[in-house]
Amino acid sequence: MGGEKKKNTVMETVVEEEPLSPCSRLFNSPDFNCAIIVTMGCRVKGNTPAIIDGLKRTLVNHPRFSSILEMNNGKKGKPCWVRTKVKVEDHVIVPEIDPKIENPDQYLEDYISKLTTIPMDLSKPLWEIHIIHLKTSNAESIALLKIHHSLGDGMSLMSLFLACTRKTSNLEALPTVAVQKKRFGPSCNSGFFNKIWWLFVGLWFIIRLLFNTFVDILMFALTIFLVRDTETPLLAKPGSEFNPKRFVHRIISFDDVKLVKNALKMTVNDVLLGVTEAGLSRYLSRRYDQEATPKLKESMRRIRLRSAIMINLRPNAGIEALADMMAKKSKCRWGNLFGYILLPFSVGLETDPLEYVRRAKATIDRKKHSLEAVFSMAFFKLILKVLGLKASVVLVRKVIHSTTLTFSNVVGPKEEITFHGHPLSYIAPCVFGHPHALTIHFQSYANKVIISVTADPTVIPDPHKMCDDLVESLKIIKSAVLERGLYEIEV
Repeated sequence: MGGEKKKNTVMETVVEEEPLSPCSRLFNSPDFNCAIIVTMGCRVKGNTPAIIDGLKRTLVNHPRFSSILEMNNGKKGKPCWVRTKVKVEDHVIVPEIDPKIENPDQYLEDYISKLTTIPMDLSKPLWEIHIIHLKTSNAESIALLKIHHSLGDGMSLMSLFLACTRKTSNLEALPTVAVQKKRFGPSCNSGFFNKIWWLFVGLWFIIRLLFNTFVDILMFALTIFLVRDTETPLLAKPGSEFNPKRFVHRIISFDDVKLVKNALKMTVNDVLLGVTEAGLSRYLSRRYDQEATPKLKESMRRIRLRSAIMINLRPNAGIEALADMMAKKSKCRWGNLFGYILLPFSVGLETDPLEYVRRAKATIDRKKHSLEAVFSMAFFKLILKVLGLKASVVLVRKVIHSTTLTFSNVVGPKEEITFHGHPLSYIAPCVFGHPHALTIHFQSYANKVIISVTADPTVIPDPHKMCDDLVESLKIIKSAVLERGLYEIEV
């Protein structure tokens, strides 16, 4: 980046090796070089020394963030992580910005877009933070944390990020993140007939699980060899992963999402998937430049549009364990371990906006009763072991090329947090480097949900309009709930 203050890296290498996991090797392949950018909107002006000091006490104490990647010099010539002494200042970049810049929001968008074209420096740990002293419409200053995806899966990296923060209301306390409590089966005090009933429920659950898994594995195999999504204005073109990406976001009310969730007795995931299906339907109908006629509805319903979603299969270490590990420089469970699921999206203009969320709930409920992610992970690991990295990359790329978008939703802190002395107004993470032209990510934060859209502008030239369609879809769904008197006050 022009005008950046950046010193040469000087590090002292310590001989301590750890082999790369299969998933990390996949993310480091030339044809699948993925990275994550977390945009942090700060409520105060950027204080570079405070951030550097905070990173020295937290992030660099994590093994992955203090290791360099050796592709051929590990044991038996295999790729490995090698621990090193890190000079934090070499990872902090502060660009020189004209204080009289006319459009700060556009400058930030252009800056991030250019950042997606710059490869990570393999001579040092694969992360960096850009501190942008620029007031935008939603923040007094911006911090951009760029992390190579080989360092960890999305859930682990988000947990690690949160472990580096503290509550704004209590600077000694870690953030709290909502955890969904699951319960299946009878209680210890259940009667005999109740236990018999639960036995039949368990048998039916196993039958459904096996059937759904079989169907999903079959569709996964067909996707690799035959089945491809319908050619739409959202489908990536060859080489899309190498194009600069545009990152745009919108902030919506979490209370609006919860209102719909409670009224229709669904989950937050159900509502956000329904909002996405409604937003994509609006966007596609406009791109097709057709009116909402019955003929258009039927033609859009025949579109095959799917997302290849990465599912984390490693138990999350938790914020407390990660914070303790960084403070004491101890060890903690870490790494990339994920499988893929193919999530179908139903698009088409509906007269009843609530139909989007009802349909989304049915889709998610079915996917919950499937071991598709486990089998896909085992399959790719087998291919990697038997046929090598190139064959594994070809298969992963084939699956992604045959689908339309990446979709994800990550639960964030319940309250506002501060990042090394910088209270945050929003957090907007997203990923790039994979062969999709469109990535939609939802991030909850306190009483907000941040919608992040990453788009290849050669395929999707108007990502701002797509964001607006998503926001408008939630408003329409919320209005339908209120008009029908379905609203329930959350206690």
